[in-house]
Formats: sequence, C-alpha cells, structure tokens
Amino acid sequence: MDAMRRALAGCALALCLGTTGAEAADPAALAEARGATLRLQQELQGALKAAMAEGGPAGAVEACHLQALPLTESLSEELGAEIGRTALRLRNPANAPDAWEVDQLHRFEERLAAGEPAADLEAMAEGPGGLRYMKAIPMQEACAACHGPDVAPALRAKIEALYPQDRATGFSPGTLRGAFTLTLPRP
Repeated sequence: MDAMRRALAGCALALCLGTTGAEAADPAALAEARGATLRLQQELQGALKAAMAEGGPAGAVEACHLQALPLTESLSEELGAEIGRTALRLRNPANAPDAWEVDQLHRFEERLAAGEPAADLEAMAEGPGGLRYMKAIPMQEACAACHGPDVAPALRAKIEALYPQDRATGFSPGTLRGAFTLTLPRP
C-alpha cells in the first residue's frame, strides 16, 4: 500500500481528456490505480459468476445485494483508499456518484459517443480530497439478464424487492454501465 500511496500522490495533475483519459498521468500512479480497480472487478465478477452458476440470475442479484458492499469496504480498508462502483443510473443508492464522478461519467458518455471504446475510458485527477481515479464499466453481454433491456418478469420482481429504487436496466452491450472509482486521501 505504501508504494501505491507514493505513486498516486506523485500524480500532480488531472487528466480527463484524450484517447485514454490518463495518458499524461504519472505512469506508476496510473498502474497502481488500474491494479486496484482491476482487483475489485475480479473479486466482484468471481462472486457473481459463482452465484450465477449456483442460482442463475436471481442468485447473482442476491449475491450482489449481500456481497458487493462488504467486498468493496474490505478492499477499501486493506488499501487505505476508498474504492467502489458508481453510475448515473444506479441499482443501489449507496453507490451514488459525487460531483466529480458525475462529471466524469458524463465525459465518458461523450467520449463513447465520439467513438472511443467503453473499455478504454478512464480519468485521473488530484484535488482537495486526494487522488481520484475512475475506470469505465462497459456493459457486457453476460450482464444483460440483470441490466439489459429485457429483464425477465420474475427477475425484475426480485430486483425490485432488493433494490426498490433500481434504475440500472435497459443497457445494451458496449454501452457505459458505470465506473469503478478510487479515492486515495492525501497523507
């Protein structure tokens, strides 16, 4: 974690435009931020794949409801950073974006509309709250059962029971589903 702190603290400037959105960032800081969000992605995907294999889409929704926030909280504590997921259209209000994240998500949508692949969208900035990093979560075909335009009625009922304020459906593969977000406080 100390190496991550040093590398991320060395990133002096925000960079939210360009082909990757982070090409002028400190390479070590960018690598550390990417590694942390990749780790969260892999841990969440592993939990969801196991739940999907055991209980289908309803099992995946239940696992996400029970495991996603504890997983992100545990990883945040381990890294000494705040890591999580956010989106403009949320399933869980606990993942609501702050102002910087909303701005980056809108920029991601603009970049996607301009032809940049969703998988390449990322942003990095240093501000009063510390170093910030976001990496887009592209909508995948495997996620369509729970987040796509045609969610089965029984599954829709399960989602509504667990997430009464759900707005995270209607996505098509390749679109922007949301983003991983990382904040490393200043020492």
